[in-house]
Amino acid sequence: MPRTTALEIGIDSFAAAYDEASLAVSPSQRLRDLVEQIEHADHVGLDVFGIGEHHRKDYLDSAPPIILAAAATRTQRIRLTSAVTVLSAADPVRVFQNFATLDLLSQGRAEMVVGRGSFVDAFPLFGLRLEDYDSLFAEKLDLLLKIREHEHVHWSGKHRAALTGQGVYPRPVQHPLPIWIGVGGTPQSFVRAGRLGLPLMVAIIGGETHRFRPLIDLYREAGEQAGHPLERLKVGVHSLGYVAATTQEAADDFFPGYARAMNSVAGERGWPPMTRGHYDAQRGLYGALLIGEPTEVVEKIIRHSEALGGISRITFQMNASSLPHAKLMQAIELVGTKVAPALRQELAVETL
Repeated sequence: MPRTTALEIGIDSFAAAYDEASLAVSPSQRLRDLVEQIEHADHVGLDVFGIGEHHRKDYLDSAPPIILAAAATRTQRIRLTSAVTVLSAADPVRVFQNFATLDLLSQGRAEMVVGRGSFVDAFPLFGLRLEDYDSLFAEKLDLLLKIREHEHVHWSGKHRAALTGQGVYPRPVQHPLPIWIGVGGTPQSFVRAGRLGLPLMVAIIGGETHRFRPLIDLYREAGEQAGHPLERLKVGVHSLGYVAATTQEAADDFFPGYARAMNSVAGERGWPPMTRGHYDAQRGLYGALLIGEPTEVVEKIIRHSEALGGISRITFQMNASSLPHAKLMQAIELVGTKVAPALRQELAVETL
């Protein structure tokens, strides 16, 4: 039988170090602005705010729990999460301790999305081998889940010293502390999340959204075969998005910084350059980009949800375009006061 749940709406940020309007804004001010954005998202009634993790000059988000902790005591209701924690390059004990501390500060509002990360900068930085990309994540996820369940942990593995019953502290307010799996397009990642019964956060940043339906079906099938109830198999979508008063304004605001960011990555990965034509196509009916005026964006999210068999969470990654603080504050206002209420009124989330 289908299930119906409320849709959570939120914002993700990678804490871009620069903006298109003023390259002179200091890193300190950029982070203070980001905390203000989180506070504003809480004020306008959004459900969740996520901070990414990168280890490169373009972003200031190498330590997501610290940014989230700065926002924890200035917010009341909004959930605070990573987006994502690069677990392969981290110690699961420290990851758990950091987010348990955040959970205490926020009085039970912390979450984490863990993944392997789409950039590999962290591997040489922390002395890790790219050949161990998969095994590092699998082993560290296993340890993280054991720490979440047990105060005293007995565990051994290949990439970290064994634990022989030591206690891991502090313990969070929430039990269990919510852990999502962040995925791109690798089928094995969807299957792993399903088998573990963990909620899934899918990064859909290009192409057509419906192409992810077979992978999400794979996740749900793996979860059901492992004996997990459907209500545990939640699906979230992380999308590049931006909302303005008109579609033209939104499209024109977002494109310059988006093209710069995409072309920077394209140079590293051998992708073709981002053009305005390709960008406009991605803004089309079934493209991944959620860019437009509020009604248009609401309709597109509904199409996304239907195409994917029902989603439980949608987050807007606006910061990829390096927009100025004032523009981001206006967009957060529109998502909270126009997009979110319309979605909550019109969209019952059914997972088939």
